Amino acid sequence: MTDIRCGFVTFVGRPNVGKSTLTNALVGEKVAITSEKPQTTRRAIRGILNRSDGQLIIVDTPGIHRPRTLLGQRLNDLVEQVLGDVDVIAFCAPATEQVGPGDRRIAASLDGYPHAKKVAIVTKTDVATREQITERLVEVDQLRADWSAVIPLSALTRDQLDVLTDELLALMPIGPALYPDDVVTDESLEDRVAEIIREAALEGVRDELPHSIAVVVQDISAREDRKLTDVYADIVVERDSQKAIIIGRKGMRLRDVGARARGGIEPLIGSRVFLSLHVRVAKEWQRDPKQLGRLGF
Repeated sequence: MTDIRCGFVTFVGRPNVGKSTLTNALVGEKVAITSEKPQTTRRAIRGILNRSDGQLIIVDTPGIHRPRTLLGQRLNDLVEQVLGDVDVIAFCAPATEQVGPGDRRIAASLDGYPHAKKVAIVTKTDVATREQITERLVEVDQLRADWSAVIPLSALTRDQLDVLTDELLALMPIGPALYPDDVVTDESLEDRVAEIIREAALEGVRDELPHSIAVVVQDISAREDRKLTDVYADIVVERDSQKAIIIGRKGMRLRDVGARARGGIEPLIGSRVFLSLHVRVAKEWQRDPKQLGRLGF
């Protein structure tokens, strides 16, 4: 097997700076869900970018934040574990917001990972003015003295995405590809379906509700004629009042969630889908070690 540039990169930054959108743009396919709600990502999702001259394995992590629950602490622990294992850490800050204490804290914490090379990315340049982009580049550049590169880009318009890819591949070690060139993620089908449902459930909910939503896929099975696939899943919340919000008046909201989710699941599975969603309550699951374990955290 021919040796190429191949290795692991992860994006770090405050919640909602565009890490998942950037992961999807680089992979060229949706492997990480996105939402305007912060702290949407809950697992270390691996997306794989394949080129003839290299392979980037992108680990999309939860945003680093001050934890208020056991779930929050476990997400932060997951980020720390990932940072200790990657070849390159790419720090992200949005062009539209001034660098703040949270950015400075995260940038300084990268001292704890001396073996990883560091790159800085100014995201969301498509919605920023030229002056904002210039200001942000200066601010981000001053956060550390050891950036291998500082790159402004837009994941949505793909502006400068190739520049980032070239830079990241150049920083990777030389060795054999770790995945076949037709694989874009090592996430299981069940996990990807669960995330699509959670993304649909997150749309339009109140600020306090997103962190209380988890999704468990109970079964995925194709019918005998293979023209229809049955998907059974539970949407888990913490309180009865949240269950009522998810279901909505006369079940209207849950039907909307199902319709949106089917739109993402069907292309993934490659057939029409019958989606059965059940909403159940697991009291204060974010703070309960046993419940967290059952839900995969």
